[in-house]
Amino acid sequence: MRRELLLASLVVLAGCAVPSFGGSDHPAEPMGEDAIGWENGYWYDDPVNVTTEDGLNESEREAVSARTMARVEHIRDREFTETVPVEVISRAEYRNRSRGSNGSGGPPQDPWNDQVWEALLLIGEDAGSSEAISSTLSTSVQGYYSPSRDEIVVVSPTETPLVDRATLAHELVHALQDQQFGLNGSAETQDRQLARDGLIEGEANYVQALYERRCGDQWRCVDRPDRSGGGGGTVQYPGLFTVLLQPYATGPAFVDHLYESGGWSAVDAAHEQFPDSSEQVIHPDRYPDDDPVNVTVPDRSNGEWERFDHDPVADTVGEASIFATMYHNDRTDASRYSYRSEPSVGWAGDSVVPYRNGSGGYGYVWVSEWDSGTDAREFASAYRAALVEEHGASRRAGNVYVVPASSSFEDAFRITRSGTRVRIVNAPTVDQLDGVHAPPG
Repeated sequence: MRRELLLASLVVLAGCAVPSFGGSDHPAEPMGEDAIGWENGYWYDDPVNVTTEDGLNESEREAVSARTMARVEHIRDREFTETVPVEVISRAEYRNRSRGSNGSGGPPQDPWNDQVWEALLLIGEDAGSSEAISSTLSTSVQGYYSPSRDEIVVVSPTETPLVDRATLAHELVHALQDQQFGLNGSAETQDRQLARDGLIEGEANYVQALYERRCGDQWRCVDRPDRSGGGGGTVQYPGLFTVLLQPYATGPAFVDHLYESGGWSAVDAAHEQFPDSSEQVIHPDRYPDDDPVNVTVPDRSNGEWERFDHDPVADTVGEASIFATMYHNDRTDASRYSYRSEPSVGWAGDSVVPYRNGSGGYGYVWVSEWDSGTDAREFASAYRAALVEEHGASRRAGNVYVVPASSSFEDAFRITRSGTRVRIVNAPTVDQLDGVHAPPG
């Protein structure tokens, strides 16, 4: 999951004439050093004269970008150290770039990650996780900031270069974050990446929302378009999309919690100590002290099965992804973007270890730790119910379930709970379950 390629706002700027409004009381340029709220000749409340009926030409984009930078500075109380170039491309061009990024016309296969998403019951064996992620991004991305190239790319729905003010403001926040704190780091696990993005994308959405509140009452802003005319199409993997959207949906409340506790200084400090789990973003009161449990999975496979040569060998999916599992497998009545449900709350830690054999078979061991035995029981019960009621599984002896070939999750599953810990073992057949992970002696 590449953070720089995600954006929650799904609209673009429609063609309209932007009038010139009255000027401000600021001097033409700040005296001495650069001032917060002024960039490249524009104060945050200055007018811009552009015509967007035929899109924005280069000089118009520079004017709009400069004033938007000044406005982001004014809200965030942080200074840009350099100008950020903005490129506008069509969605077709974005798709072409995405398909050609690895030189093979499509994303590479990733069987290790495939097992992680299969464990979540969100991407089945009929689709690869890399292709699913690429497809989801190609229909939902409206723009991105690239830390490696230090540039913003805005995706326009037409060949006419349209720029949405909210998208531009959002991505400029990322540029400001990169210049002030650095954005080149990455997280080892899925859950920690979602947690990290909860701050990064949450702050961008938070500042974007503050920006929008000022439009009309305090600032004159470029009109936003009719949303019915844009968009990239239907999302093919809604469960995956729910996972990817979590930082944008719950991150702003997390940032607001920080801001209310200590202003922008508290948000600055969080860039030095990212949240450790999506749980801390969903439940801001648990940051920073409620650390996740480090769950280890002993290797009990036989000679036919082995772990991948992958660093790290295991992934952690976390509360946000487990919520998506429960929502999209009809195990909760919670609101889709609340990210809180009875089967997912109480998560304390987890570890998913994918396995493979020499015959092209795949499996995994997923061990999760919960705050209480009740929480563990609720999760295990909901997961079993998802297999049976949503994927047609039949129960075999003990805690073994078999999903039939009619489902894209066709496999054998063994689900056991011991106190606050739940263990899910997956293999192609019942006979192979012990080969992947023999029961504890």
